[in-house]
Amino acid sequence: MTGHRFHPSILREYDIRGVFGETLSTDDARAVGRSFGSVVRARGGSRVAVGCDGRLSTPVLEHALVEGLTASGVDVVRIGLGPSPMLYFAATPGSGALAPEVQGGVQVTGSHNPANHNGFKMVLEGAPFFGSDIVDLGRIAEEGAWASGMGRIEDADVATAYVDCLIGALEGIDLSALDSLAIGWDAGNGAAGPLIEALTARLPGRHVLLHASVDGHFPNHHPDPTVESNLSDLRRAVAEGSLDFGLAFDGDGDRIGAVDGKGRVLWADQLLAIFAEEVLREWPKSTVIADVKASSTLFARIAELGGKPLMWKTGHSPIKSKMKETHAPLAGEMSGHIFFADRYFGFDDALYAAVRLIGATVRLGKSVTQLRDEMPEMVATPEFRFAVPRERKVAAVEEVLAALRTDGSTVNDTDGVRVDTPDGWWLLRPSNTEDVLVVRAEAADEGGLARLMAEVDARLAAVGIRRPD
Repeated sequence: MTGHRFHPSILREYDIRGVFGETLSTDDARAVGRSFGSVVRARGGSRVAVGCDGRLSTPVLEHALVEGLTASGVDVVRIGLGPSPMLYFAATPGSGALAPEVQGGVQVTGSHNPANHNGFKMVLEGAPFFGSDIVDLGRIAEEGAWASGMGRIEDADVATAYVDCLIGALEGIDLSALDSLAIGWDAGNGAAGPLIEALTARLPGRHVLLHASVDGHFPNHHPDPTVESNLSDLRRAVAEGSLDFGLAFDGDGDRIGAVDGKGRVLWADQLLAIFAEEVLREWPKSTVIADVKASSTLFARIAELGGKPLMWKTGHSPIKSKMKETHAPLAGEMSGHIFFADRYFGFDDALYAAVRLIGATVRLGKSVTQLRDEMPEMVATPEFRFAVPRERKVAAVEEVLAALRTDGSTVNDTDGVRVDTPDGWWLLRPSNTEDVLVVRAEAADEGGLARLMAEVDARLAAVGIRRPD
């Protein structure tokens, strides 16, 4: 049987992603369907949900994906346009979204990437499909080791059930307490827009929606709320409308951004600190997970609240897996992915996190602005990402780690190297998805931050790498 070889750049650690018409084609989509369907069949499954975002290339990729799935003998339930979390919801055992249940799910999405990018996110048996799973998918395709059959196709509407579940995050709250709230929502012309419209129509309070129409050109700004410049429209709406706070979402609705009533950005680790205060009231002494890029003040805050802070690897799939292993009710990472197992299913869902933030203002009895005011003021770099040759990416970090250990430095090597010093901390790690190194640092003041970055640059120079200005 003739197989299919993917472009080597598109099989990523957490998903399959490429530039449509260059590294990603409809033939790739069909092969993804054949290969993933074959894995589902090998696990004893027979039914897969398929969702999609609003990118211009999505319809043809979704069509080819479904062709591949059905050719492997898998029945396909098409749930249509929506955010990735809606697909996760549909594919989660026990969610009640689909009957009979599906054994897997595929979302056609380019996530927060530029408009000409696209790809596929997958879940299998309620668990993330990543790492070695994706490597194996490539092997199955190349060998043409596909199951065959004639699967059926049906359409299903899960949007109402999904919004019902989101509203459930406010269970136990007197909804009249939300009547005075005024909130901005920037959908960024991504796939979450129609769901935000449906959700806010059922929420008390005043809601100002920005860029809720789905447009694969992303005409207003890039759909990544973790980049501060993409929050300009939201900040303006909060200021002009005297709103209590604002929420922003990426192209497929699994990353959240936020600004308070003063227009200050609440980064993901600051949001996680708010959520931890609420969750640890219900789950005392439980584990709360954050990735290695998160602020030291977050880990200290979790401990102060009586929780067990756990620093873990960056990436939504590793964090989901660690949550299941440790039974953590809450986790998050700096890329804006927030995960609730407390009263939810443990996958990253920016819309659910948004509703939980609304609820937290009532449960904690403080506004988002007050909660932000109470947080310690630190200074931190943005996430510096710079290209390195593929063969040096991991080796350079290992060489830096060896030198740090020789020097007796305080190092956490969970994911790259994170070094604690009297000034604060700095991080050096290889990206899991690109041939780049990632650097970030945090200190109590600008002088400390400058000293941290000088150390980073010296450590890099010692292994023959110069960080661009």
